[in-house]
Amino acid sequence: MMRKLGKNNKSKALLLALAFAMLTGCGRSETTETAVTENETSASSTESGATDTATESGGPDASTESETSASSTETASSEQSGMLPSVTIPKLNMEAQAVPQTEAFAFVKDMKIGVSLGNTFDAYNDTSLKDEMDAETTWCGIKTTEQMIKDFHAAGFETIRIPVSWHNHIVDDDCTISEAWMDRVNTVVDWAIKDGMYVILNIHHDNHEEAKGFYPDRAHQAQSEKYIRRIWEQLSERYKEYDDHLIFEAMNEPRLVGHQYEWWFPAGDADVAESVQCINELNQLFVDTVRASGGNNGTRYLMCPGYDASPDGALHPDYKLPDEPADYTGTVSHIMVSVHAYTPYSFALDLNGTSYFNIERKNGTTDIDNFMSKLYQKFVVKGTPVVIGEFGAVDKDKNLQERVEFAAYYVAKARSYGMTALWWDNNAFTGNGESLGLYYRRGGYFIYEDIVKALMSYCE
Repeated sequence: MMRKLGKNNKSKALLLALAFAMLTGCGRSETTETAVTENETSASSTESGATDTATESGGPDASTESETSASSTETASSEQSGMLPSVTIPKLNMEAQAVPQTEAFAFVKDMKIGVSLGNTFDAYNDTSLKDEMDAETTWCGIKTTEQMIKDFHAAGFETIRIPVSWHNHIVDDDCTISEAWMDRVNTVVDWAIKDGMYVILNIHHDNHEEAKGFYPDRAHQAQSEKYIRRIWEQLSERYKEYDDHLIFEAMNEPRLVGHQYEWWFPAGDADVAESVQCINELNQLFVDTVRASGGNNGTRYLMCPGYDASPDGALHPDYKLPDEPADYTGTVSHIMVSVHAYTPYSFALDLNGTSYFNIERKNGTTDIDNFMSKLYQKFVVKGTPVVIGEFGAVDKDKNLQERVEFAAYYVAKARSYGMTALWWDNNAFTGNGESLGLYYRRGGYFIYEDIVKALMSYCE
């Protein structure tokens, strides 16, 4: 996800939080405020999604979906007062596509629906943080608690992604991670594992210039390899006895930060072609490092992205899935493709785009159909699971019905192709950034219960 700055207006945030509390019947006696001053989102997965409009050849023609019936709906907010417009969850009947009957796809099915703990451990400030532990609250405004994790799980989220930036918690030239930071991340991982959730742990915002972490081009190859190897050596050692509920993700949205083709790429561009090859090599290094560490890491599920972690990055003809090592003991590969897709971009993430989405209109659903169909044909059919680690739709002038329809359709379509998806919750509800929050962390309740219900309706 790409960091975006937002303005904090405390008085407006107070009024909004209290208004939402009254409208949802979750009034609080204490004073609350919107706990976000900076939002971060990604144009990566979005620009590709916005241009993914060509009809998939040789696969299901999703643009002619006959199984979708938007005319039959069910009321999702009957418990709310009449102060809010009636919101309905569309009744969908997606035709399930053939999925390989392997333990890897059974694993993805068990992951069901997920959420990313955005703007939290991934936050960074490379110039002014006096205490590294303050990074956790720099963007989201509040420390994570065990109750927050329990609330996500109780709502139906079976998987939680914990994005982590490590570069601003490195204590020496050997890329040794601060023990205090490692312990704090471990605490939250343990809360989720103890509650029975699947957890995805990654390397997140360590790709920008100040980070001096990884940068996927030949000029930074040695630096990138050292960084990827050392971070994953430490994480692999720390977690090697954890069971399959813990999943490792190699990198977040690897790309040429600052390049003219940072977020999209034309066919044949030499710089991007080089970067794709570097990403392939870094993904392989990640797999080799984790597998060599022993314990349960020998068969742990691993997620590997393409350029930008976008669908187009994974679909690039030069993207290569890493190989399992020669001494791998699993019956099938436990390597999964990681993609992010805020699709259709104009609705889901573009603040200047449309606020309209209707499942009966193909100008919105076709983009979703096409990118998932392509991933299905390239990976799922051939035995490789796909995890959509980030998706969501920003609030645009309270377009709740549209976001509910989007959430239901997106998840239903993903599940029909044997994929799982995770909503990016950045605890953001106001300001001029991307408001993707569902759960209000300071208040301890879901503001957008209708969207959560829509997500849960089709996650089986």
